[in-house]
Amino acid sequence: MSAALRAVAEAAARAGGAVIQEALAQRDGAQPYRAKDAEGIDLLTTVDLAAEAAVRASLEERSPGVPVLAEEGGGAASASTRWIVDPIDGTTNFVHGFPAFCTSVALERDGVLVAGCVYDPVRDHAYAAHRGGGATCNGRPLRVSETPTLGQSLVLTGFAYDRRERPDFYLRYVREMLVQAQGIRRAGAAALDFCHIAAGRADGYWEFHLSPWDVAAGILLVQEAGGRVTTLAQHPVRLDQPEILCTNGHIHAEMAAALTRLVESRDA
Repeated sequence: MSAALRAVAEAAARAGGAVIQEALAQRDGAQPYRAKDAEGIDLLTTVDLAAEAAVRASLEERSPGVPVLAEEGGGAASASTRWIVDPIDGTTNFVHGFPAFCTSVALERDGVLVAGCVYDPVRDHAYAAHRGGGATCNGRPLRVSETPTLGQSLVLTGFAYDRRERPDFYLRYVREMLVQAQGIRRAGAAALDFCHIAAGRADGYWEFHLSPWDVAAGILLVQEAGGRVTTLAQHPVRLDQPEILCTNGHIHAEMAAALTRLVESRDA
């Protein structure tokens, strides 16, 4: 059954991705947008809305009656079984034409992530997983890296929408990883960051103040690829308040210790 739900998630993610691909083909240059916040950081395009509509239609066709929680249209905030959807994760990148954005679809049942897919429409990569069934990219098995130490690791991060109000909060963690890790990257699409960890391209990832649709499919992908996902304090992640530490497993304790020291000093 989970394998069938994985296929449903992939079909829906590809449906949203097809809308994005069509928009890219029809427009040369930046995409028009409006801001959802006063700071002009949280952006929305007509393509977000069209992609979400396509995802919802695909899910209703293949999984009728299951409620949906999606970034733009809201929905099933407290349902025990629900699809969790981000039509375009990385909208700012999409607006500017920076090729790091995706569609993310996941199914949660009684607090357990069952199936999910992150679709990269630029590269036509479908990262899919179901509970107990492993993770793949276009059918090829994924596995996290074997990098043994933080000092040998490439790590990823992102910054929340309040970064203009709290730059020092985020930069202190960046500074720590600049010192501790081999390299650090920030691409601006959380769901793809999980995919990079699952595929073994990067070794660790942390971020604060995310939303369920940013992380649901990605968490399952990394877990099924052999990685580990917790809070910075190594507690289980809450989808309603996700604070993410995601690694290949080998560097998890070391990376958690480095980041948690900053949390403790902040709270002291």
